[in-house]
Amino acid sequence: MREAVFSQSHPLVGQQAPPYDSCVDSAVIEVLLPLAFFAVALLYSSVGHAGATGYLALMALAGLAPEVMRPTALVLNLAVASIAVVRFARAGQLPWRLLPLLLATSVPAAFFAGSLNFPDQIYRPLLAVVLIVAAIRLTAYAQSDASTERATRALGGPTSLMVGGAIGLLAGATGTGGGVFLTPLVIARRWASTRAAAGLSAGFILANTLAGIAAKPAALTLLPNSLPLALLCAAVGGLLGSELGARRVSLTTLRRLLAAVMAIAAVRLLAG
Repeated sequence: MREAVFSQSHPLVGQQAPPYDSCVDSAVIEVLLPLAFFAVALLYSSVGHAGATGYLALMALAGLAPEVMRPTALVLNLAVASIAVVRFARAGQLPWRLLPLLLATSVPAAFFAGSLNFPDQIYRPLLAVVLIVAAIRLTAYAQSDASTERATRALGGPTSLMVGGAIGLLAGATGTGGGVFLTPLVIARRWASTRAAAGLSAGFILANTLAGIAAKPAALTLLPNSLPLALLCAAVGGLLGSELGARRVSLTTLRRLLAAVMAIAAVRLLAG
């Protein structure tokens, strides 16, 4: 039987949980976190991502332990990425020809890195860097929702394999899907149009998320009791966000706020 999310003996709280009279009631937290996950899923899916870095940032701020943060973020990622893949595929914005070569190296790399046990001294700084990158990318999205399409150029096989493997290692090590690194690279190198880059990242994120979960199935036993509510909130957020993104509704202020949350979480991780 799994313990409550903020039980004093549960690893979710890290080293030693404070007494209940000195912190917010655990039942309130169990409701607030899923609602915050809804907001993350809505904002991320509006730009074609699944939200793992956002979920990790929120859980880091709540003081959850890395061994619980990673599987929880991956399961939530799986739900939102699945929605994004279906939506972009139906819209004809998922470049299937580019995906296999990227996944050929990213999936085994994500599985390998996800199977390793990283000590806090390595995991926390690494995750902090990923959160800072995500905050920068989210701020960039906030500054410009417009998708100016440019002519694309071919992505070579060796480059695909190298890029996929490198990002897969980062994804597996941090418990994310790697989209925060892939999307800006694809757009900057003009390997796909802006919308197609989002669709490509959705497929990339889904595959790497599955690899991360498969790497440590035993970690799923640490998932919190509030996971069903969290999954529901993330899925609804993903559905609404992908619709808003398709309509190009501006979410500038909210994205900047989420970027600020990530930056704060990164500082907290680095401070220990």
